[in-house]
Amino acid sequence: MLESVVASSAKKKSNSKNMTTNDVVLPDGYHPADDEEFMNELQLAYFKQLLETWKQEIIDESKETLAHLQDGPIQEADLNDRASSETDWGLELRTRDRQRKLTSKINAALQRIEDGEYGYCQVTGEPISLERLKARPIATMTVEAQEAHERNEKISRDQ
Repeated sequence: MLESVVASSAKKKSNSKNMTTNDVVLPDGYHPADDEEFMNELQLAYFKQLLETWKQEIIDESKETLAHLQDGPIQEADLNDRASSETDWGLELRTRDRQRKLTSKINAALQRIEDGEYGYCQVTGEPISLERLKARPIATMTVEAQEAHERNEKISRDQ
């Protein structure tokens, strides 16, 4: 999955820093492909649009949750129903908290796009595979670096 050495990816990083994704119009049905230059204008615009859409969906869901909370307190007469409703709200609020944290990761990914660092592993400097970025657009490490990181975390926890 690693496509090049750190030196060549550093060169590509410096080239992509000069690109702007604000004026790029994506062709209908565009999806990044491995046969393109890594993190070219179209790919950057694609991932920027993907991240911004994801962020907006999270914001919209949060607004819905807030609107429901403002409707007033739980009005269940039966204690069991009330407890169930309160449990549901607790789960909903925890989900929103996770999504708040996810929003900050999305913002960080958008900043990496602007800085010309998006798509490159923060540990090795290698390009992150397009398939990984499509599956997890906020990824900051290659699969290999992520696995090594998780192994090190597990070893640290076990000690």
